[in-house]
Amino acid sequence: MFEKILRNFLEKPSKKKKLIVIYGPTASGKTDMSIEIAKYLDTQIISTDSRQIFTYMDVGTGKITREEMQWVVHHMLDIITPDEKFSVWDFVAQCESIMDDIWSTGKIPMLVWGTWLYIDSLIFERNAPTIPANPKLRAELDALTNTELYKKLEEIDPEYARELHENNRPYVERWIEIKLETGKSKMQFRSKKILKYEVLFLNAGYKYDSQLWYPENQNIIFTPEYRAWLYERINMRVEQMFDSWAEKEFFELLNRWYTKEDFGMNTIGYKEFFPYVEWEISREACIESIQQHSRNYAKRQLTWFKKYQERETDFL
Repeated sequence: MFEKILRNFLEKPSKKKKLIVIYGPTASGKTDMSIEIAKYLDTQIISTDSRQIFTYMDVGTGKITREEMQWVVHHMLDIITPDEKFSVWDFVAQCESIMDDIWSTGKIPMLVWGTWLYIDSLIFERNAPTIPANPKLRAELDALTNTELYKKLEEIDPEYARELHENNRPYVERWIEIKLETGKSKMQFRSKKILKYEVLFLNAGYKYDSQLWYPENQNIIFTPEYRAWLYERINMRVEQMFDSWAEKEFFELLNRWYTKEDFGMNTIGYKEFFPYVEWEISREACIESIQQHSRNYAKRQLTWFKKYQERETDFL
């Protein structure tokens, strides 16, 4: 179903290197779509999920399985342990190297959506101030929990704080530092974003109804009907997680001495287990908590995706 779009994109003259971005909220069908297109183009996939980078965290993050990959090469999975930190800029540096390797083979890299700040930082020209790190301030910020850190950002830059989740610690910490060092909000550094590459944006909304995907109905992913469908899929996915050894995976992480203080463990699908294993909530309440947090995250994703809609139709 994508042949026409891909052909038009491949044939479009451009001085920029070409790149494909598949986006869509959690549980929307990005995996199936990316495999289908990667096999068609004989190319490789780069995951941009800030949580699937962690080893030992498979079921809870919805990480693609070896069988689902169908021999398509995937990058940026299982690259660090849950107790390690990984910044946006670490991601960009590694992905740019991988993309260069793929381009060198004459192929077009494919980014599959996971974390919007990761993708934005990779595909758009950077507009961040070159403020060096302040070691003393960093030490003070490192001593704070994610919640305390986020509250501090809310106090000094409430408008920008609304765009971030408190678990996005590296980004929250960096912009607190910049605000305190320069006195300026992130919003004051913001300007019109310019794509570094020739990008084809494709959303995974076709999983909702493939007959509505072309092209005038691209806004289906913002309809109440789609949202209801998506939330039901999210609820079902979480239930399937528990049927697929999510509890066993969590206890294995504990057995490896990972705690709630570790960076990777503050992830939807894992952090909700702590009150469960500490006898504060029931198993059913744990499931409901993961479902609710996942739906909230999907809602934030949909808000972010609206800016890509106008870029999609160039090749239809």
